Amino acid sequence: MTGKPEYHSHEEFINRTQKLKDLKNLTIEPYPHKFNVNAHASSLHQQYDSQQIGHSDDAMSGTTPKATVAGRLVLFRSMGKNAFAHIQDSTGRIQIMFNRDQTELTGYNPESNEGQPALKVIEKKIDLGDIIGVEGFLFHTNKGELTLFAKKVTLLSKTLLPLADKHAGLADKEIRYRKRWLDLISNEEVGQVFRNRSKVFKLIRDYFHEYNFLEVETPVLQSIYGGAEAKPFITRLNALDQEMFMRISLEIPLKKLIVGGMDRVFEIGRVFRNEGIDRNHNPEFTLLEAYASYWDYEDLMCFVEKLFEKVALGLHGTTIIPTKIDENTTIEVDFKAPWKRISMIDSLKEYANIDVETMTDGQMKEHLLKGGHIDPKKLDTMSRGLLIGAMFAVEVEHHLVQPHHIIDHPIETTPLCKPHRDPAKKELGLIERFESFVLGQEICNAYTELNDPEIQRHLLELQAARRDAGDEEASPLDEEFIEAICQGMPPTGGFGIGLDRMVMLMTGVHSIRDVLLFPWMKPLEK
Repeated sequence: MTGKPEYHSHEEFINRTQKLKDLKNLTIEPYPHKFNVNAHASSLHQQYDSQQIGHSDDAMSGTTPKATVAGRLVLFRSMGKNAFAHIQDSTGRIQIMFNRDQTELTGYNPESNEGQPALKVIEKKIDLGDIIGVEGFLFHTNKGELTLFAKKVTLLSKTLLPLADKHAGLADKEIRYRKRWLDLISNEEVGQVFRNRSKVFKLIRDYFHEYNFLEVETPVLQSIYGGAEAKPFITRLNALDQEMFMRISLEIPLKKLIVGGMDRVFEIGRVFRNEGIDRNHNPEFTLLEAYASYWDYEDLMCFVEKLFEKVALGLHGTTIIPTKIDENTTIEVDFKAPWKRISMIDSLKEYANIDVETMTDGQMKEHLLKGGHIDPKKLDTMSRGLLIGAMFAVEVEHHLVQPHHIIDHPIETTPLCKPHRDPAKKELGLIERFESFVLGQEICNAYTELNDPEIQRHLLELQAARRDAGDEEASPLDEEFIEAICQGMPPTGGFGIGLDRMVMLMTGVHSIRDVLLFPWMKPLEK
């Protein structure tokens, strides 16, 4: 038998439950099906704050603009014959004035209750946090505050739990993340972050449609995972008694669509990686991937930096955005195109004064081990190119504060990218790949895609061998993908952007948890 939760014993819950019974006894429906709203707080303020619309007497007589609003009661103060309140909807707050003689309460009949006015019921039985609808007429108080004179009040939802104490109950960030609904109720700026997130997604889609990309959807459950180096989540398809994986990338099925003749495709979707959790990582996150036939990584660099520029302008009207590098430090990042481009090897020379071209593999391993930057067990399977990539991650990434494209990576860093067209760079084992960095973190990964099936097979076999040797982040061999490439894939450019990180940059927040409505949280101990 399931026991009752601890909050059922709280005095506030008990009192509100009794008020709920009292309201029903007064024939007031506490949870009606519908309410017709014709205005929101922000639009009313925009339209009427600076207009001369009249005073309370005018509103009482019904000669001022009429409005019907709904929201959560967040402030209430009684002043004898009148009472003033604030209700909060999804756009902001507006003041309400209740009157003892004029305000009605839906479902309540004063004549059946010894003539007690509706205002008394509102004062005694309606609590902060309750959701109400108000029909009435607008006016300005003597202090100039826009106010709605309440002619009719409708209880829309009686709450049994109180609002959180903004200074005590929601000071703990874990509570805010775990109970996001309380965070949204108590902190208007949090809701604005998520409205901006939605706007960012719209701006992205608009940009892709300008370039004739087709938005598609591909499977979340896969029998073989790939397209990135990450440990997958494993599940089971009972109908076929088959092991399945949550996708770690969108890449492989999107490339199959390129083979099929869809020249430009993109997808925005959740991917899942069974890895660490920190301020930049969540086990599930939203990824944007896009592929364009007949493009290369040079085209993609221009496309990506203009995408960020467009989103910044659309959201803020400027490419310069203040954003946090830690909890206490804010700097301005300029997303205006073009961005700085520098090779991975040259970035080590410029930012760390390290020339890896003159270092042996042993010297790089010693450097990485000395700093405690790598698991010694992984060194046995790391080739020279992977060591260079690890040196870059340790010594350079944190220097890349303003937008950078880091180009021309070692071939071992990915089995899905085309070898460099420059013979000298190809001889050095470099590929046409770039990663974009802002505030020391990767925000984009892009390639001139590999479409040679023989090279593709060889590189995927090498990755599969690493997996067999114990590297949990290496992917298995995907024969179906190689078959698709054998069918013929045109020259293609492709990239991926972690959209949660992009929203962090565009909204100036420091943690990925602040841009996820429901970030992963460790279960509470019982």
